[in-house]
Amino acid sequence: MELDGRTVLVTGASRGIGVSIATLLSTRKARLVLAARSTDGLERLASSIRTGGGVAHVVSVDLAAAGAADHLLAEAERLAGPIDVLVNNAGVENIARFREIEPEEFARVLYLNLELPMRLARGVLPGMVERGRGHIVNLASLAGLAGGAHREAYCASKHGIVGFTRALRASLRAERSPVSASAVCPGFVSGEGMFADNARTHGLTAPAMLGTSTPEAVAYGVLRAIAHDLPEVIVNPGPMRSILALGTLAPRLAEWLAPRMGADDLSRTVVAQGGVRPR
Repeated sequence: MELDGRTVLVTGASRGIGVSIATLLSTRKARLVLAARSTDGLERLASSIRTGGGVAHVVSVDLAAAGAADHLLAEAERLAGPIDVLVNNAGVENIARFREIEPEEFARVLYLNLELPMRLARGVLPGMVERGRGHIVNLASLAGLAGGAHREAYCASKHGIVGFTRALRASLRAERSPVSASAVCPGFVSGEGMFADNARTHGLTAPAMLGTSTPEAVAYGVLRAIAHDLPEVIVNPGPMRSILALGTLAPRLAEWLAPRMGADDLSRTVVAQGGVRPR
C-alpha cells in the first residue's frame, strides 16, 4: 500500500518505538495522527515532522480510560479525515511472579495490549472496507510467538494480538477485500522502549544469542509490512524463525533450549529487583 497522502494513526507515539515509526512513515509522505498520554512528547514529535515538511496532528489521550478508543478515532477523523492505516503500537509490560500480581494488574495488560487494539481495529475497519483500502499493523513481540518466564500476562496479550491479526487477515482475504492486517514482532530493542527502560533500571544486557534491534529497524519492519502486505515481520538479528519452528516441531527440545538462550535469566533478575508493573 502506498502511503503518499494517506492518513496514518499511530498510538503510543510520544516515545520509544512509536517515535521512530511515525518519523519514518512521515518521510513516505503519510499524514500522521499521533496519539499518547504525553502532550509534550507528542508536540515535540509533531514539531519535528512539520519541520521536515510533513503533516502531523496530535491527540493527547489516556487510552486506558473508558471511552478513550471512540474518542481517539473521532478526534483523528475530525483532524485528518478517514484513517487509511492504523498502527497499534501502544502497550505495557509486566514482569512479575504471576501468583503475586492482582487480577486488576493482568487485566490492565490484557486490555491495553489486546482489547484496545481490537477496539480500534473494529472502529476503523468499516470505513476501510467501504473505501476499498486500508491496513492495520499490530505491534506484537517475540513474546507473542513463544513463552517467557514471569511474563504470563504479557505473553498472553501478545499471543492474543498475533492470533487476532492472523484471524483478521484470513477473514479479509476470505472476503476478497483489499484491506489487510499485519503483526510486527520485535525482540529486544535497544535505545528506546520497554527493554531499554528495563536495561537502564535493572542493569540488563540482552543475551548474545538473541541480540538487540534498533527502534529504526522496528519502524522499517512496520513500513515493510504495509508496503508489501506481509502477514508477520520478525525484527531480531538472530535466526528466530528457525528457533520458533523448532518449538512447534519439538516442544520439549525447545523448552530445554530456551533457558540456555538467556532471556529467562533477565526475567529472574528483574523479578528479584521488584519486577516491572504496568503503568
